[in-house]
Amino acid sequence: MALLLQPFISESSLSKTLQYYHPFSPVLSLKRRTKTVISVICNEQYYFKASPINLRGLKHVRSRTRRVIECSAVADQVGGEKKDYNVILDDSNSVDEEVKGQSEIIVEYDWKEEWYPLYLTQNVPDDAPLGLTVFDKQIVLYRDGNGDFQCYQDRCPHRLAKLSEGQLVDGRLECLYHGWQFEGKGKCVKIPQLPSGATIPRTACVKTYEVKDSQGVIWVWMSDKNPADPEKLPWFENFARPGFQDISTTHELPYDHSILLENLMDPAHVPISHDRTDWSAKREDAQALLFKVIERSSRGFAGLWGKEKEQTMPNYLRFDAPCVLQNNREIVDKNGEKHYFSGLFLCRPSGQGKSMLIVRFGGTKRSSPIAKLFPMWYFHQNAGKVFEQDMGFLSSQNEILMKEKVPTKELYLNLRSSDTWVAEYRKWMDKVGHGMPYYFGHNTISLPKEPAVLEHAPAGLVAGISASLPAKGGIGTMHTPNLANRYFRHVIHCKECRSVLKAFQAWKNAFFFLALASAAFAILVSGRQWKSFLVVSSALCLAGVYACSSAIALNTTNFVRLHRRL
Repeated sequence: MALLLQPFISESSLSKTLQYYHPFSPVLSLKRRTKTVISVICNEQYYFKASPINLRGLKHVRSRTRRVIECSAVADQVGGEKKDYNVILDDSNSVDEEVKGQSEIIVEYDWKEEWYPLYLTQNVPDDAPLGLTVFDKQIVLYRDGNGDFQCYQDRCPHRLAKLSEGQLVDGRLECLYHGWQFEGKGKCVKIPQLPSGATIPRTACVKTYEVKDSQGVIWVWMSDKNPADPEKLPWFENFARPGFQDISTTHELPYDHSILLENLMDPAHVPISHDRTDWSAKREDAQALLFKVIERSSRGFAGLWGKEKEQTMPNYLRFDAPCVLQNNREIVDKNGEKHYFSGLFLCRPSGQGKSMLIVRFGGTKRSSPIAKLFPMWYFHQNAGKVFEQDMGFLSSQNEILMKEKVPTKELYLNLRSSDTWVAEYRKWMDKVGHGMPYYFGHNTISLPKEPAVLEHAPAGLVAGISASLPAKGGIGTMHTPNLANRYFRHVIHCKECRSVLKAFQAWKNAFFFLALASAAFAILVSGRQWKSFLVVSSALCLAGVYACSSAIALNTTNFVRLHRRL
């Protein structure tokens, strides 16, 4: 069934629009035949006042403050029996009738009383502090002299300088402004400017946060009034199974964490957005999907999903507050052995319009010998490509939500056959969003109280030049920090990719030097055989330079989406 969505705003179409609106339900009911081509004509910009127009059978009259979407469906019937087919999720608070109204319940919620994923354990630097954020709270993470993780508020009590801009000295965190040093539970142990015999003030300490290293991820407990709750610390059964292996990457992304989660729980976009990115995504596989919600609570929801053509729902999706999404599947092979597969997404809110994602794909089944031929950094770059393909869509979505300032119900046209999890997530936000700094719900919304503080965002030519000086990370190094750039979005958060990048840069310089040397000797020597050998050597070295430059570009390029021609 082909759906042709055509925006239509003329008043003459209004009567046609309304006569197809179901008089007793906010659900659009379309008639479908076995072979049907449906075109849906949407009036997206027509607003009504309270009473001047007689709306035939229209149950809900919306004020000018709300966006009205009234759609008529005109079906070209080709053959087959008539059948009611509801394609659009209604405005009720539940997909399943038996729990209708459940998501209207507002529950007690405090975003600080939660564990948040900070970083992959393997990527935490050994020799420098790491500055991170959770919503608008800035924190600093580091390994002390004993190898233990410590986490503080990211500001020095002296003059509020960022401790993440400091350094590690003998396992202590030193503020580079005046050299104050901190250790353990935030105690200040050194102030160079104190006179002889003076003691360090008791108030010269930093606020601390409890952190845990669990299954290869560092988690932080953000509460400032209650001790950490170990019952809330996420535990993933599949990752504890014998023989489970995973590929884990970290990505910093330029849109809100709720938009990121919504995107990750949307399997319908994969065949289109990621067509031919790997063997699993092909646009001809785009189809209606089946969904079944099996659990709802104040902590999230869970359900099964699968492809309509296969009439099975083998995939298990689970969302747990505040930012954990997992997609699991079990497969029994021909020998009767059961294998477990997991896609785990840990989505930390890192500020307005920003998020940080830890993504972990793995399973208990051994990878193929062919896959082992590819280096790990190649898989990291392929993962980066996937998020780049969605980045333009999701950044614009973030911008529209901030501009329109209305709940998603007023903006989204959710389909039952693709957007069930999206609707579930936004309705969950309606329950708990009041306990967050800001949120976008299905029926409700709460915008940030203060505008975002943007770092590294100069305005104008002079500011742009000043921000590209070597001290700012621009000319002479890589680029001005920019989340459209793969280096700043992933490589700086990945030890392996950083080391690979340095290796390629070293090899590139070596090949370039050898190419110059070979060319010079080819000019000086007189023997024809030696000349030929040196010229060929120079050409091979230049090919090595090109190969290394291509690998470096994979890690440092700004992303520009190239669309396939069909």
